[in-house]
This record gives sequence, C-alpha cells and structure tokens, in this order.
Amino acid sequence: MAVRRLNHAVLYVSGLASVVEFYRYALGFEVRMEIPGRAAFLRSPGSANDHDLGLFEVGDAPLPQSPHVGLYHLAWEVGTLAELAEMRAKLAERGALVGASDHRVSKSLYAKDPSGIEFEVMWRVPAESWEEEMRGGEMIAPLDLEGELARWGDRVTGAAAGSVT
Repeated sequence: MAVRRLNHAVLYVSGLASVVEFYRYALGFEVRMEIPGRAAFLRSPGSANDHDLGLFEVGDAPLPQSPHVGLYHLAWEVGTLAELAEMRAKLAERGALVGASDHRVSKSLYAKDPSGIEFEVMWRVPAESWEEEMRGGEMIAPLDLEGELARWGDRVTGAAAGSVT
C-alpha cells in the first residue's frame, strides 16, 4: 500500500497570532479551531480535511541557521496561474516573498511566514504536458509568471481539477 498524499502539516511557530493572521490573509486559510496562545488549526477553503495546517506556539525560540537538518519547506498547490499571481501580490505586500522559479512541470513562488518558516505556493502544468516540458533547457529557471499566464491561461490543474497525477 502506498501513501496517496500529504493530509496536513503541523509547525512549531513563534508569535502564533501573527502567524495565524498571515496564513489567513496570504493563503486564504480559515481557522477551524484555536486555543489562544497555544495552538491553531487551519483549513484551506474547499479542503475535505478537518485541518490542513496545525500551528503550535513555542515562544521566542531561536531560528536555526540555514541549511540545517529538518524540514526545508512545504508546498501548497493552487488550481490556476491567476491564483498564483494573486498569491504573489499578497506575499509581496507582506514582504514575505523570497523567490520564484519555473521547474518546468510546476511554477513556484517561495515565501517565509512570520516565524521564518519557508513554504512554496505552486501551480502544476497539466500532466499530459510533462514529458514535453522536461525536454531541453534548465531544470530550474526564473519564473515569467506573465508569460506563463499568456501561455496557459486559466487552465485548472492538479487537485483543483480532480487529479492526483
């Protein structure tokens, strides 16, 4: 039996209230349950999960120096490139956006939450185009989001389109 997908992530954070507010604003998560000052459980709109992200307050813990052993980042998937562009604007507005990459089969933004935890927001190229996308060129290139929007339009892919491939 194989694992099908990641059901949820749980993170230790400092400044729980600001981290909850960040994920609510930047990624549109809704609070499912909160224990003030201790923990919060958030869900992405439309998710079938009870929660997609658990956050536990640890106080003023020092941030580890990068790179270090442990989690590098989480990747949150959006259904359209327009949603990715909206995320880029919200993350930039918060000063959280730290990078953007074209991985051929996915188009990705990278950001850090108020606790300094890095995460990715990505859109998947339609699975039927992966083989063609993998031919030639660099595996990781700068992201031209406007060019990708012009190329793919409002195509819905990945889990938003009902696909797990």
